[in-house]
Amino acid sequence: MKNKQNTGRIIGKTSLIILWIFGILIFIFALLSGSESFGGGFMGIIKNSPNALPWVLFLALVYLAGKWKLGGGILIVLLGFSMFYFFGITASNFQWPAFAISLLPIVLGGMLILSWGLTHQKNDSDI
Repeated sequence: MKNKQNTGRIIGKTSLIILWIFGILIFIFALLSGSESFGGGFMGIIKNSPNALPWVLFLALVYLAGKWKLGGGILIVLLGFSMFYFFGITASNFQWPAFAISLLPIVLGGMLILSWGLTHQKNDSDI
């Protein structure tokens, strides 16, 4: 029983670390990637900041998942599925990087749900 709980904790912590790294890197990319079309520099970043707002939501969900693994994991999985729609999975120009960016939250959110299940599993003797 302890072994399953430890495995659940490891899976949960690993998923959260990867989600934080992924979210921060994508947020920075979204913040900086279009700023040159607004003149670059600090003002270009400020004018381009609305492009990074969806990733603030993602980071908020990762924070929530750190506090509440089951609910946060479910919301992250749902956000991952919605990313397929917003990135245009049905369009003819759908790219593999967009697929990977959409799939990663689904997999890691699923791992958070699994982590919650392993850490909250009852003993066979409790039944």
